[in-house]
Amino acid sequence: MYLKSILFWKFTKMSSIPFIDIGANLTDPMFKGIYNGNKKHKEDLEDVLERAWKNDLKKIIITSGSLDDSIESLKIASLNENLYCTVGCHPTRCDEFTKSKNPESYLNSLSDLIKNNRSKVVAIGECGLDNQRLHFCSREIQEKYFEMQLKLSEDFNLPLFLHCRDAAPTFLDILKRNPNLIKSGGVVHSFDGSLNEAKDIINLGFYIGINGCSLRTEDNLKTVSELPINRLMLETDCPWCEVKPTHPSYSYVQTKFNSVKKEKFIDGSMVKGRNEPSTIRQVFEVLASLKNEDPVCLGNQIYQNTMDLFFKHK
Repeated sequence: MYLKSILFWKFTKMSSIPFIDIGANLTDPMFKGIYNGNKKHKEDLEDVLERAWKNDLKKIIITSGSLDDSIESLKIASLNENLYCTVGCHPTRCDEFTKSKNPESYLNSLSDLIKNNRSKVVAIGECGLDNQRLHFCSREIQEKYFEMQLKLSEDFNLPLFLHCRDAAPTFLDILKRNPNLIKSGGVVHSFDGSLNEAKDIINLGFYIGINGCSLRTEDNLKTVSELPINRLMLETDCPWCEVKPTHPSYSYVQTKFNSVKKEKFIDGSMVKGRNEPSTIRQVFEVLASLKNEDPVCLGNQIYQNTMDLFFKHK
């Protein structure tokens, strides 16, 4: 372990490794200083982004979870040439289709957003299935509107940004029975499933997105260590899914960041417990150690994977 750490340090000092965060929830109120509805500090998204660029982030994809969220994501994406976004409806929010009283109109509104912002929209999503949080949206509604959103991928020749929690059999079945709608591929983000589930996803031509929540347990680490590097992507899923000191993955982290409690916020500081794109370096450091790969080669491979899926026409 000690030798591996020394080698990793040497590699990262020799060459800057480029990163793309494929999943950043920058529309979350935390980046406006709001936590559970209470204002704790001023908006600091500009500082968050500045830290990201200084930590070798080359592009960030902002994740959208609803129609309103997609509109907000596009506003943020317009702030910088290296910001992009997804457009779609998260499985736990698919009730919005039915509450709109005209599901087709809701879908058409998503379609119009994509049509009018082709330079910024790089994927359809976040869409998929979530059986862990059925109290937000029933299984039947999730499945119906997940399948409906696949049509957007076909219409615009855009990849899918996918969510799957405890729903792999049905999730995979929906993808398999819609081969014409998934030709542009995609990524299953925040993956924390089994190795067999990962293999099924990869066999359909999809990538696997890795973040702190993908690295929470010893079983997670073993699964990730066996995934092919040409199918991997990196994400933070910020402001959530950080690599925590209580996780077994934390022992592989080389880069540590100073942070303060939100109640003691000072300008330019990271906030304790609020993840942000800069920490993608930590996810990469864990992955490089697990894979026992030359970090520079691994980083370049993951960067190219991401460019090939999301930015080949940009």
